[in-house]
Amino acid sequence: MVNLNKKRAVAVSLGTVLLTLMTSPAAHALNRDDGDDPGSGLSVAETLGLFVVTPILLFAVIAGLVVLSDRKR
Repeated sequence: MVNLNKKRAVAVSLGTVLLTLMTSPAAHALNRDDGDDPGSGLSVAETLGLFVVTPILLFAVIAGLVVLSDRKR
């Protein structure tokens, strides 16, 4: 019975992912719209800082605040 539930969960998950991917519209990034005014691109360092370092620092700060508040009790 457990094996059937696992197979069912995998099938539903895969079906959901595939349906989402197939129905999502293509990103027409090459076709510019009227009024489109993109800025300059990010460098590698800016991209890593924005999408890697910043979330890690935020996680560390929040985790530190939680630990500090728990120690006071």
